[in-house]
Amino acid sequence: MAETPRVADLYDGLNPREAAVQHEEFVKALSASNASPKSANTLMGMAEPTAPVSASGAIAGILADESLSKSMTPDAIASLTSALDAQRSAGQDIVKDLTLTSPISTGLVAYDLEAPAKLIFPKMTPLRNKLSRKKGVGTSHRIKVISAITGSQTGVADKFPGILDSSTETFGSIAFERGPKIGYAGYDKSFVYKQFSLSDSVPFSAQFQGQGYQDIRQLSQTSVLYATMLAEEKMLLMSRGATADGYAGALSAPTITLTARTAATGETALSGVTSKVWVYATADAGSFGQSVLSTVASATVSAGQVVDVAIADVAGALGYRIYVGTGASQPADTAIWYDGRTGYNGYLVDGALPTSGTAASTVVADTSSFATGYDGILPQIFAGGTVSRINTAFSTSNPGVEFQNVFATLYNNVKADPDEILLNGADRKQLSDAIKSGSTANYRLNISQDEIGGVTLGDVVTGLQNEITGKGVSLTVHPWLPQGVAPVLSYTLPIPDTNVSEVWSVFNTQDYMAIEWPVTQFAYETSTYFNSTLVGYAPTFNGVVAGIKAA
Repeated sequence: MAETPRVADLYDGLNPREAAVQHEEFVKALSASNASPKSANTLMGMAEPTAPVSASGAIAGILADESLSKSMTPDAIASLTSALDAQRSAGQDIVKDLTLTSPISTGLVAYDLEAPAKLIFPKMTPLRNKLSRKKGVGTSHRIKVISAITGSQTGVADKFPGILDSSTETFGSIAFERGPKIGYAGYDKSFVYKQFSLSDSVPFSAQFQGQGYQDIRQLSQTSVLYATMLAEEKMLLMSRGATADGYAGALSAPTITLTARTAATGETALSGVTSKVWVYATADAGSFGQSVLSTVASATVSAGQVVDVAIADVAGALGYRIYVGTGASQPADTAIWYDGRTGYNGYLVDGALPTSGTAASTVVADTSSFATGYDGILPQIFAGGTVSRINTAFSTSNPGVEFQNVFATLYNNVKADPDEILLNGADRKQLSDAIKSGSTANYRLNISQDEIGGVTLGDVVTGLQNEITGKGVSLTVHPWLPQGVAPVLSYTLPIPDTNVSEVWSVFNTQDYMAIEWPVTQFAYETSTYFNSTLVGYAPTFNGVVAGIKAA
């Protein structure tokens, strides 16, 4: 930048007094021009500009004034002009438009954040909400069950009660003239209490820096409670305890067979297969885990083919998980990937095989049962109730027949009259579609007069009429039930004087409690705790339709 000219340079040829007066006038005009170009122009006797101008522009106008330029040498004017040009050039580098990306990339805008955070995760717990919760004591809850007597047709042979005067029955070692003695069947059942807990931690930084937006500590406590309730809901439905406690124990690994065949209509031929497809399968236990891997099986394939996986059913399995890979020789388990789940005893391997995700190598131990768990409703039904594995889709020629068969078996065995059927959402839709579109189904839509003129698409089956007892059985979608399995539940017994007020009950030596741990580090820590078990008084009054093939 050029040097600002000295006073002597500006007023060369004037005596000191005239130079001082002239300089004072110049300084006043310069100062005024910085604040208001109009004031500077007025002071110097110049015409008013039609629009505001910059300070450098005002000074340029001053230099153009004839009366001033006469008192300055050409060198002084040139020096001052150079300084003003340098100032103008620097100003062009600084001044920018204010936009949504300038001078800050995120813009000079308000952040329209709505507090608090929205809790949109699902938290439905229908079984937990329905089943009673009772006080327990000790290490286990025990019951004694009389499951049959003479005449009940539930495990003890009938006896004809007709007698003669000479008819006898032995009591001890002596024969008395008596009618025949009745028989009994029964058993003891123990339900071991187990401890359950979930925890969370909120660092000081999260709590204090979140002030003004949300109470993070309160959110943590609420979230732990929700997570605990969701975990219990899934345990009530499908957890498996250890055989050492009298529970169902681990699921066995399935046995599988592979068959390559030409892709049928609607199927996609395998792609990216070098010569063989290799498959593992595990028995699915639902939300908490699976069995160990099956023995690997393989099939040689050619262009245009798919592979059918046939699975030998495993008692208690809710479905099967399939892992696939390809190679001329068996690939490492780290290169055999989870491909999908099936709710019945078959699976189709087609299309492009997975090349990432969950590898078979991650299945290193059984996770289908837990020493720290109890048996939920499904394992208790599989062990003692009526199990019907259909291994196909629902019938469209006689919709609902799968459940009618279970109703019939339950009634024949113990005179059960179930109350509710739980279904996965996809299976509920399949059943509704089967009834609406069945070729021989007796199904009618009734439209009342006030509905004429409008059309509502879609109908859903809300219940099935038990063709044995005539009772309406409600259908309910359970949010966490895997596809392929549908329990048929009794909540009460249709028999008087059973001493069973409800078929399923939760017993707790300690129901839900929240623990706020002492602060031992820079965090607030919280846990839930409860000591609990699920008591099924009469699993034989329940059933399950399993092996439902997805539509």
